[in-house]
Amino acid sequence: MHTHDSQKARLAELVEELAVVRGRVTLASGLESDFYVDMRRATLHHEAAPLIGHVMLDMLEEAGFGPDDVDAVGGLTMGADPVATAIMHAAASRGLDIDAFVVRKAAKDHGMKRQVEGPDVAGRRVVVLEDTSTTGGSPLQAAEALEAAGAKILAVAVIVDRDTGAKEKIEAAGYPYLAALGLSDLGLDS
Repeated sequence: MHTHDSQKARLAELVEELAVVRGRVTLASGLESDFYVDMRRATLHHEAAPLIGHVMLDMLEEAGFGPDDVDAVGGLTMGADPVATAIMHAAASRGLDIDAFVVRKAAKDHGMKRQVEGPDVAGRRVVVLEDTSTTGGSPLQAAEALEAAGAKILAVAVIVDRDTGAKEKIEAAGYPYLAALGLSDLGLDS
């Protein structure tokens, strides 16, 4: 087993254990589901977060987005924030320079009035992140703000794909879509 495979397997275990809540719920998208994936319980966890950084970085590299291609990562606050910092730290531990950024839901009305916070993304190649996406709305909202800020979007990457249309919607908008874990990885594909 490669390091990546064992890291991914351990991450799947942790996400299933920490983040999957079973029971009837209405999601942010308005859709009903038999389970909820509360990813903050994993992305802010002491063991899961570092694994997320490495698994996502490996996934990006395997998809052809190596460290020389990606300048910065981030997405719509707050789901994407811990994912971005996890990747930034994982990259730093490998001697790679990848910055993180935070996309606000709306531009600030004071100070610098920025919607994208962090090192400037203008002219830089970025990957839009989300912890889990149901309809693809959050990453697309982030992508719009990033393009307005002058960034070049390489791809959208999520930790968990719920298989509820996000991939199709994001690909239809012209962005490659990558997911580290699917429902089958979490024992949810019954």
